[in-house]
Amino acid sequence: MRNKFIISIDQGTTSCRTIIFDLQGKAVSSSQKEFQQIIPESGWVEHDAKEIWSVQYQTILEAIKKAQIDADDILTIGITNQRETTAIWRKSTGEPVYNAIVWQDNRTSKRCSKLAEGSQRDRIVSATGLIPDSYFSASKIEWILKNIVKPNNLPIEDLAFGTIDSWLLWNLTGGEVHATDYSNASRTMLFNINSLQWDKEMLTLFNIPSHILPEVKDSSTLFGYTVENLLDNVKIPISGILGDQQAALYGQDCFQIGMAKNTYGTGCFILANTGSKPFKSNHGLLTTIAWKTGKKVVYALEGSVFNAGSAINWFVDELGLAANVQETSGIAASIQGSDGVFVIPAFSGLGSPYWDMNSRAAILGLSRKHGKSHIIRALLESLAFRSADVLKAMEKDTGEKINKLKVDGGVCKNDFLLQFQADILGIEVCRPEFIETTALGAAKVAAHYFNELKESDNDTIHSFYPEMDKTMREKHYEDWLKAVKRILST
Repeated sequence: MRNKFIISIDQGTTSCRTIIFDLQGKAVSSSQKEFQQIIPESGWVEHDAKEIWSVQYQTILEAIKKAQIDADDILTIGITNQRETTAIWRKSTGEPVYNAIVWQDNRTSKRCSKLAEGSQRDRIVSATGLIPDSYFSASKIEWILKNIVKPNNLPIEDLAFGTIDSWLLWNLTGGEVHATDYSNASRTMLFNINSLQWDKEMLTLFNIPSHILPEVKDSSTLFGYTVENLLDNVKIPISGILGDQQAALYGQDCFQIGMAKNTYGTGCFILANTGSKPFKSNHGLLTTIAWKTGKKVVYALEGSVFNAGSAINWFVDELGLAANVQETSGIAASIQGSDGVFVIPAFSGLGSPYWDMNSRAAILGLSRKHGKSHIIRALLESLAFRSADVLKAMEKDTGEKINKLKVDGGVCKNDFLLQFQADILGIEVCRPEFIETTALGAAKVAAHYFNELKESDNDTIHSFYPEMDKTMREKHYEDWLKAVKRILST
């Protein structure tokens, strides 16, 4: 019998990637390609949905070719995706009516600020687990319907909305399947995480007709099959979908209550497993569905830091403070401290636990004695500080100490960052051998449907332990909070 493999589609904010895994959870090939970031106005971020599909399809074909396998060798496909990013397309033609509006986009921030300050806030939080914010899909859908669909007299009955998983699924199946999973639905601000249904009050509040919404299915189920002409005329099952951060939690085997992970990618996203009941946050965190498999729903607390890798890229590409991203770790470690310099990476506002979308990035504390190394060090420290903001809020919410933080994502290759993260948290920070756990999680949840994936061996290859004493740790964090206070808009 020939070996079988799993295609993991990992559609991110800046690139499309496909990784092919064997049934032991080992990556055998990969392909990754970047796509265009569209910035029409300040604060607006868009993607060409057709380009995303085209680039993603190219990576699928290339990964299969690199693996030297045939389409017949593929057991199943799993999908993981940038969440919240909103696409609307014509069902009759498959053509998007507008560019996909990205999760980072804040064009609807005024609309959401009014909701956050109004009487509907508590109802939104109670139903969806989310804080009214332009980050989520609801106000993005409303904007497209109001500003694109209505003025152009597009037939509303012919429209389909989806987050990027739904868009990919639609294209993979040749338009046969319009669906999403519970993890992605829970990020739209339209889905009731208690009743596990689209919420009629939220749809009314945002003027969204229910017929454009995708069917919500388990994270591990048979979503459909690839259209025959896509991959050598072989119909391949698609049996797993998870939003990217939930996929990383799954890929890191955070199956027990209290287990937490931080994905350092375009942003930092910290999730902690809270079990079978939604856990309401009183400290600026989000309640989200981690996954649903069969009758089992798992919830998580989440803290979102909007700019991490994107902030490093900006300092490297726009300011030229390092030759490349990889160089930043050595530059930061070359000096003893940032010497009073703080970077606040609020390029898209501040997410959890502040939720201040009008704050902006800043470099504070500079004098003529400082150089680029101080700024680079302060930048990397800021990602650890922002993660600490979230972890401390989680501990306040749950009343439990988080004793270990699992990490993944491309930015976690930065040793200086992880050491400082351990220092500022005072806990062990664990980096696995295979850091692309988002893609691994998608493969695992897809294989779960077939009960095929063997126990994978993705043990910690490097643990970082705190080296900073408690007094210094507390002083550093106190100074950080003072710096953040200076740039808050309210």
